[in-house]
Amino acid sequence: MTAVVLAAAIGALFALGTFLLLQRDLIRVVWGLAIISQAANIYLLAMGGIAPAVADSVPILAGHGGGAPQTADPVVQALVLTAIVIGFGMTAFALVLSYRVYEEHGTLDVTELGDRR
Repeated sequence: MTAVVLAAAIGALFALGTFLLLQRDLIRVVWGLAIISQAANIYLLAMGGIAPAVADSVPILAGHGGGAPQTADPVVQALVLTAIVIGFGMTAFALVLSYRVYEEHGTLDVTELGDRR
């Protein structure tokens, strides 16, 4: 049941991001990119999963008790954390560029910006 809810949430985020990417307003396009990048991060975390409980997964706990606990893969978490920071920087930069486009052209409509020479 949890996997179905998680898959539906990820699908909804990708759908919303795609919908925003196809809009005419430049700010909505930037937000669409941000939502899609966060949906990809959630997808990666969901697919990272839980590692099976073996002594090699947590070496410090190998000699204690009945075995090592189940753990999440730390590599996936580190990659997603890096992707979150890069995505935040990209979104901030795109918003600053959008503001500069608005100051220069007086509009954020993508079709009007494309018609100018």
